[in-house]
Amino acid sequence: MGTVVSTKRQNTVSVKREFMHFVKKYERYEKRTSTYHAHCPPCMHLTAGDTVRIAECRPLSKTVSFVAIEKV
Repeated sequence: MGTVVSTKRQNTVSVKREFMHFVKKYERYEKRTSTYHAHCPPCMHLTAGDTVRIAECRPLSKTVSFVAIEKV
């Protein structure tokens, strides 16, 4: 699950996901982000700021290996 950051490409959205990473040296957590490129089916009308659920699939292009399943 993540937040749509960009919808500039055709049928593709960029989704940013935040997670907590444990730093062993300091025994604390830090917030990190990952950006995934996901296919956006034509039936879904997504805009920047929408929260979506994504799932892994076969590679659709060089950078796209996820698909947006639903708008949350």
